[in-house]
Amino acid sequence: MTSAPPRRLGLASWLLLILGLLAVGAGVAVWGLKRWPDGARFIGFTPAAAAPSANSTVPLALAQSVPSPAAPGAQMVDTARDAVLEARVARLENATQQVAGSAGRADALLVSFAARRAVDRGVPLGCLEPLLAQRFGSTNRQAVATVITGARSPVRLDQLTVDFDALGPQLRGGGPSVGFWEATRRELGSLVALHRADRPNPQPSATYDRARTRLEAGQVDQALAEAMRLPGIGGAGAWVDRARRYVAMHRALDELESAALLTR
Repeated sequence: MTSAPPRRLGLASWLLLILGLLAVGAGVAVWGLKRWPDGARFIGFTPAAAAPSANSTVPLALAQSVPSPAAPGAQMVDTARDAVLEARVARLENATQQVAGSAGRADALLVSFAARRAVDRGVPLGCLEPLLAQRFGSTNRQAVATVITGARSPVRLDQLTVDFDALGPQLRGGGPSVGFWEATRRELGSLVALHRADRPNPQPSATYDRARTRLEAGQVDQALAEAMRLPGIGGAGAWVDRARRYVAMHRALDELESAALLTR
């Protein structure tokens, strides 16, 4: 008796078998992931975050709004940053004050130099008068008044020198009031004169020459001191007054320039 040939599975049977195997494998995988959380995290599956409980003591919004306390290192960084900013602000204020002081000093020097130039040229101060009063009137009132008053009737150095040369014979000889014999005696006495080596020659001609040299150098105060020793200075009162005015004006200008250098 012959046996029947084996029966082959149909296509539908194979599909049912494959689907069953897939279902069994999925179930085993889910069971394994629940049993081993580390394995789930390893392959990229993480459990969902638990929802906040309704019975929580602190509400979630309130917990998020409360700032966390700053760490000591962060506080030190903030303190150092504030110190750097304060130092920068202090340097900026100091630089601003220095710039303002330099500008005021330059302005004051410009006014004083312009006044000296006008005085030396013998021209009126003009618009410099209110500027001098504005810049120096509160601290150097007398010097400002001396410069403004003197500039209205200026005295020039070259004119002082010319007038001194014209007065030369009178200053050396004693003036027109000196008699013939007195003038002759002085001239004869000046031929031979003895004086100490550590002192200037007291003869009128030597004194006049020293005064003339001082005038050429612009040292009017020293020239005036020498001229006051001349025998004929009594007849040169007008020249002496103008020389004194010149000296007073330039001393006042020196005072204003010194004040301008100290301006802040």
